[in-house]
Amino acid sequence: MAKTQLGARVDEDVAELARKRAADLGLSVGDYLARLVQEDASGLRARALDAAARFLAEHQAIFDEAEAEADGRRPEGSRGARAA
Repeated sequence: MAKTQLGARVDEDVAELARKRAADLGLSVGDYLARLVQEDASGLRARALDAAARFLAEHQAIFDEAEAEADGRRPEGSRGARAA
């Protein structure tokens, strides 16, 4: 497939993030951006974000409890120490 060159201006921090993420994935910046556009256009990104939101909504209490325990707080709604 023939390639077309595009130009875009972004903040330096965004450009650096793109460079780093592309390198992490073993892609050129151009291929990385093409992948993002294809995922966005296909709806893949939206479906993944929706799935993540549903997962968090379903399991939020578990995350809240773990965070509270890590901070040394008693989780909201807990009635005291757990039985071993």
